[in-house]
Amino acid sequence: MTHTSFAFGLGLGTQNSKGEWLDTFYPSPLLNPTAELLSAVQAVIAPLQGNTAVAVSNEQMAQIADAISATDTAQATVAAQLASGNQALVVTLLSSDDAPGSVPEGYLKLHLLSHRLVKPHSINLSGLFGALPNVAWTNQGAVDISELAERQLQARLKGEMLEVMSVDKFPKMTNYVVPTGVRIAHTARVRLGAYLGEGTTIMHEGFVNFNAGTEGPGMIEGRISAGVMVGSGSDLGGGCSTMGTLSGGNNIIISVGKECLIGANAGVGIPLGDRCTIEAGLYITAGSVLSMIDADGAVAGTTKARELSGQSDLLFRRNSKNGAIEVLTNKSAIALNEMLHAHN
Repeated sequence: MTHTSFAFGLGLGTQNSKGEWLDTFYPSPLLNPTAELLSAVQAVIAPLQGNTAVAVSNEQMAQIADAISATDTAQATVAAQLASGNQALVVTLLSSDDAPGSVPEGYLKLHLLSHRLVKPHSINLSGLFGALPNVAWTNQGAVDISELAERQLQARLKGEMLEVMSVDKFPKMTNYVVPTGVRIAHTARVRLGAYLGEGTTIMHEGFVNFNAGTEGPGMIEGRISAGVMVGSGSDLGGGCSTMGTLSGGNNIIISVGKECLIGANAGVGIPLGDRCTIEAGLYITAGSVLSMIDADGAVAGTTKARELSGQSDLLFRRNSKNGAIEVLTNKSAIALNEMLHAHN
């Protein structure tokens, strides 16, 4: 089967009183849809060109279900289910991986991430903030901020409560996608667009932003900021943090390798390799000056933390006597010293 486009989704969503999209839900988004599927869809609605989102009626969605039944039974089932509801419906096609230009386009890309169809940093999300509106997320779904007061009043008049859980551009992931094999203790702390690999546990104080996440398995009790990816078997201790690409103008992609431990209330501002440890309470930034400790426990020189970016088997700690930040190896002092002295 020929693949001609980047992504495709049949969805439903919420619109404000002006008919503007507030959010979009895609039950089963597709990466690289087949030409046969797109041809069948376009036999029902106007030709889809470029990156576009087309609002369709229930009747049109039912026709799409019939048209694609011989091509893709799974998508045909989704289309039939959507056609039976009473929500606004949309057909979204991304012919190429360009910056999202609308709410349905942006939400399709966020769904691709949380459905594990693509990994963080593998798709173009530039301009996403500008494409998504700030929305009141309530127990009745997305509400336009300008319409919130009236909606709250109408609810009160009926003896009801319109509960506002958050006001944000991004909803919580679990209202749209619940990946298999994960535990999330506090769902409000994981945004749509997070990538959670199989075996990931997010504890109550853990947080995962969009375009960030875990390979899994892993235990997350700290913060995974935007753009940060955590390798398999790693543990982020309570209250620890990772410096995201949106923090303080940082343009370095921070990542944590496999089997790393970031201690409680610690932090990382450089990419880490595998099997690295940062002791509790210690925040390593790119400019941190590190004392290099040799096999005999003596200081062999100093270096900036950025010079160790991506290196594996490192232990970062603070000297309790003089306050210096020290780095030594978890595995082989000789290998570490050879690498460190190469930067002198």
